[in-house]
Amino acid sequence: MAETMQDLLRRVEKPGRYTGGEFGEIRKEKRPGEVTFAFCFPDSYEIGMSNLGMKILYGALNANDFIRCERCFAPWPDMGDLMQSEDVPLATLESGTALRDFDIVAFSMGYELCYTNVLYMLRLAGIPLSASERKGKRWPVILGGGVCTYNPEPLAEFFDAFSIGEGEVSLCDFTRLYRDCRDEGKTKEEFLRRAASEMADEGIYVPSLYNASYNDDGTLRSFTPRDGAPAKIRKAVIEELDSAFYPECPVVPFIEAIHDRVMLETARGCIRGCRFCQAGMVCRPYRERSPEKLQTMAQRLVNNTGYDEISMMSLSISDYTKLPQLTDSLLEWTDKRHVSLSLPSMRVDSFYRELMEKVMSVRKSGITFAPEAGSQRMRDVINKNITEHDILTACETAFECGKSSVKLYFMNGLPGETDEDIVAIAKLGQSVLDCFFTSPSRKKGMSMAITLSVACFVPKPFTPFQWVGQTPADELLRRQKLLSHSITNKRITHNYHDSSVSFLEAVFARGNRNLAAALRRASERGFRFDSWDEYFKLNDWAAVFAETGIDPAFYANRTMSFDELLPWDFIDIGVTKKFLVSEAEKALCAETTPDCRTKCSGCGAMFFAGGNSVCRK
Repeated sequence: MAETMQDLLRRVEKPGRYTGGEFGEIRKEKRPGEVTFAFCFPDSYEIGMSNLGMKILYGALNANDFIRCERCFAPWPDMGDLMQSEDVPLATLESGTALRDFDIVAFSMGYELCYTNVLYMLRLAGIPLSASERKGKRWPVILGGGVCTYNPEPLAEFFDAFSIGEGEVSLCDFTRLYRDCRDEGKTKEEFLRRAASEMADEGIYVPSLYNASYNDDGTLRSFTPRDGAPAKIRKAVIEELDSAFYPECPVVPFIEAIHDRVMLETARGCIRGCRFCQAGMVCRPYRERSPEKLQTMAQRLVNNTGYDEISMMSLSISDYTKLPQLTDSLLEWTDKRHVSLSLPSMRVDSFYRELMEKVMSVRKSGITFAPEAGSQRMRDVINKNITEHDILTACETAFECGKSSVKLYFMNGLPGETDEDIVAIAKLGQSVLDCFFTSPSRKKGMSMAITLSVACFVPKPFTPFQWVGQTPADELLRRQKLLSHSITNKRITHNYHDSSVSFLEAVFARGNRNLAAALRRASERGFRFDSWDEYFKLNDWAAVFAETGIDPAFYANRTMSFDELLPWDFIDIGVTKKFLVSEAEKALCAETTPDCRTKCSGCGAMFFAGGNSVCRK
């Protein structure tokens, strides 16, 4: 490590964010002909080191002899300011190599409010922001991935390419193609044209090869490929999870991460079809790992990391078909080693006492459910497919097992929501509390705490609600106050999200290429860490939009027609637009759609490679 960086480490908070050298780190010697790949996470070290996708891709890339993949995270502002003042370029943790000296610099983007951090990191690295500014000189290929790439258009100006979908295989193929083109003496532009034409079915999208034009009202008129680029980009999908790469010795952070535990990915996709949920649509088809594979993975992960907690990860763990078998096999050794199991995403209609008693055998804690809406009408609108009886029955089971705190997740601003639906959230919280005090099996003297955590609805691409305008921020705030006033019991706590943050999230979630001007201006003004309360300032963003002549409400609050050309329509996720329209129309009538195991809804995902029997009926 250079002396300059050592000096900086003595002057910043949490220097462990920048040192590298953690247990499980992959440090490779430089080899002739290798491709160097900087995997960047545009948030703090603690957030990035909790990201399962980064762990998987870091390991998958380094499993190839010809790839040297290293990590980089967004420096906290104290470090970023020092790096700028001392002219120290942003570098990777493993070798301290400057980002600008890598072949490929990739960013994983899971949240729209990290966009300014991408530009912040490029500036710290000394890399020009726009792809057009990186021509004529040897600059890295700037690659984007993560769930935000299901609408990459607000960032199109800044990236050379995007990887859409599951990248374990496609990123390795992309890097191999880069090596081949480099060795053949091809230019970066020639490589990108080949990637666009040859890897469209693996989710590779090169935005410079597409021209977007707009109508006078700001809506998208056309989106046209050129130079042989395909009209559609098909997301990358891993066909079979048991054979997919999974890191058995992940990097163990020096400082505490947000999720500091073994993350055991049991399945991908979701069978439920909640109409607000982007992940439930873009991650289809549903696929599972076998209990035998998961058992082996769990033992190796615990042995190799020393963690004493295993979190079984999926969009809905209770939908894993062999959950009792998996849990029993894990408990055969986790109890003896005092390793706890957590089930973070249980559905209330699949909650049962036997499983609760098993996972409580090592560590007791509260329980979390996500009804999402307080009234039955709203739960039907969003296709949650649970009843108040389901919720109270699940809570009663938890109380019988000794749980003394319950957190319930909701949203406000959902399409068609009324004040009565908001008040119903408070009533449901009170019903859960009443259920506790009337439970005959609760322990005498035990207290109870109920937390109602309420987020603001954000319309997302590739959901049935993608066409619905977000409720204006001032109205969301009024409904938050209405809910607070409707809660009369001190044992019930109400937490809610900042509606202005959700507004900006909606702007970029549904945005197009015209938003690049605002992002560039925000970067020039030093915006960073917008997802952190201490750095987010809506007034500053309002000034940026005014300076660039952009109306953010056009993106966030406008309801779109079904026949409007959407900025993300060129992406094929498997789920058809026809199905999404059908679900949107059902929502207007509060008509539900059964889950995929009960009845196939014909969403289109079955035609994608992969998928278990649920998607092959």
